[in-house]
Amino acid sequence: MASLTVRISPEAHRSLKELSDLTGQPMPAVLDKAIEAYRRRQFLEGLAQDFSALRRDPKAWQQELEERAEWDSTLGDGLDEK
Repeated sequence: MASLTVRISPEAHRSLKELSDLTGQPMPAVLDKAIEAYRRRQFLEGLAQDFSALRRDPKAWQQELEERAEWDSTLGDGLDEK
């Protein structure tokens, strides 16, 4: 793995060090997890905004509900559960 340098504020470094000490994980591992958590949060917030916009459009929302109903019907397709 390549090592890259990124500048962070002294406050962020203190927090990173505290989390590292608290968890017993190296600071790069803590930072990796924090970045992944932030990435996922941004994705979910974007998804929530997209669904909110969809709900504001009655025609588009109705189409979404109809498509969901079609997909729900595949749950009873007669295939045995394993």
